[in-house]
Amino acid sequence: MTAEGELIDDIVGAIETVDGLRPATPPVPQNATWLPLAGNRYAVDLGAAVVEVRVVATALPLPPLVDKVTAAVRPLLEQTEWARARLRVVVADLAAEAVGDIVVT
Repeated sequence: MTAEGELIDDIVGAIETVDGLRPATPPVPQNATWLPLAGNRYAVDLGAAVVEVRVVATALPLPPLVDKVTAAVRPLLEQTEWARARLRVVVADLAAEAVGDIVVT
């Protein structure tokens, strides 16, 4: 595995340590017969200027969760070629369990 691949796996691992968040993965068609391995890796894009991390929130409020994932991911970028990149955390979806018994229409 490349250094980039290892860093992506480390970032996914960091996301998974934050209670209330999970890595965002692409939707899977209902009749899919094949799924890619390590689908959680799709939650991370390493760009020269921006590292984007996409998450699904399973709890609220969002600001403390974003702060926690930022604190978990930023140290992983130090000592890499992405150390100076801006870290962008995108809450791509809000899971139903985040709102509990509230009816959302």
